Amino acid sequence: MPSLNQEDAPLLRVDRLTTVFDTARGPVPAVDAVSFEIRAGETLGLVGESGSGKSVTALSIIRLVQPPGRIASGRVMFKGRDLMTLGEREMQRVRGADISLIFQEPMTALNPVFRIGDQIAETLLVHGRATRRDARAKSIALLRSVRIPNADSRIDDYPHQLSGGLRQRVMIAIALACQPALVIADEPTTALDVTIQAEILDLLREMKSALGLSLLLITHDLGVVAGTADRVAVMYAGRIVETGPVRAIFRHPGHPYTRGLLASMPGGRPGERLRAIDGSVPLLGELPPGCAFTPRCPDRFDRCPTAPPPDYPVGAGQEAKCYLHDPAARRPADGSRQPERDAAR
Repeated sequence: MPSLNQEDAPLLRVDRLTTVFDTARGPVPAVDAVSFEIRAGETLGLVGESGSGKSVTALSIIRLVQPPGRIASGRVMFKGRDLMTLGEREMQRVRGADISLIFQEPMTALNPVFRIGDQIAETLLVHGRATRRDARAKSIALLRSVRIPNADSRIDDYPHQLSGGLRQRVMIAIALACQPALVIADEPTTALDVTIQAEILDLLREMKSALGLSLLLITHDLGVVAGTADRVAVMYAGRIVETGPVRAIFRHPGHPYTRGLLASMPGGRPGERLRAIDGSVPLLGELPPGCAFTPRCPDRFDRCPTAPPPDYPVGAGQEAKCYLHDPAARRPADGSRQPERDAAR
């Protein structure tokens, strides 16, 4: 295959990334051979239930996995460099300046004993984006850019003096301080009420457009993905089971797990019960053989437990790890027609 020109290469390419946690019984994979890419100016939504490995994937990309976790294998190519091969000092220059992370809970991410202005200024100073003389003025400008009222006085507040929505805006200001190429937002609206959630998502979209950012949006909320992302990667039990354009996946989901997630979303007729996915996500280290979704899958057949399925094309730019899309898959034992996407839905 011919090599891609630098202009055609994605900003971020994650290639078979595997992160394990060492236990008494041996290494347990939390992220299992995960691959995806993000192009310049694109938003990728990474979705899945709690415990599916989304946050560990984010921490692995910027190499912040703490023991007993460790990155076992894989590559993370960012602007043509493999981040897995960089020394820690080089990696520190990447974090915050080139790739920023917005944490799920700002109250734990912000230092409670430092004023928010000092925490923004520290990011600017560490990466050489301001001098001590102008760091305060730039910090105030950043607070204004994320729509924090009375930024001139709020800059001297401590985190506990701010509401949850304002703390999340401070986190966004810190993440954008050095104008990174990629922002990873890990469940940025989870702890906020619905009105504030909408404001934060609008702010992220506005900042992305104004600064030309790429965004990896990690969430369990498909509604957030529908209104924000360009493409979706669906994660289950440490593996990405489906990827594709947002519109294609919402209209024609190719994996039974994706169909289950979509069916469980509110928005049906009044009084209609939500359709839950039977069972629960398997424990790490206790995955069933073959496709990890087999025990919960309404469309399973005899091939599903034999081996983990590879990616099969479903549509334009859409792939799913599901034997239902293998033209060579064996028919069910009763001789009936193999379930197809439309029938399963």
